[in-house]
Amino acid sequence: MGGFSEREYKEKLIKLREKLYDKIKDVRKEFSKIEKIKVNALKKNDDIKRSLDHDVDKISKDIVKSKDLAPESKERLRVEIESLKKEIEEKYKELKARISETLIPR
Repeated sequence: MGGFSEREYKEKLIKLREKLYDKIKDVRKEFSKIEKIKVNALKKNDDIKRSLDHDVDKISKDIVKSKDLAPESKERLRVEIESLKKEIEEKYKELKARISETLIPR
């Protein structure tokens, strides 16, 4: 008759199962890459914030020490610095949330 035997069908099913697990392994590797990128992005975001906070604090201290600036100028600059600090914090949180939203199935 020429039809497949039970053993031949089982072998085909085994091959399909192996193919399934190979594909699952490939997808997990891709998720692993995504996770590494996510961790690096979070580190970079933290580094950027830390650097900007440091720079803003330095400028703020320089303004306070400055004898050439009028009190009104110092006040305007202080307001601008506070605005910038809030913006840095807001953007930091936005990026952190966006990075964290990446879902990684287990």
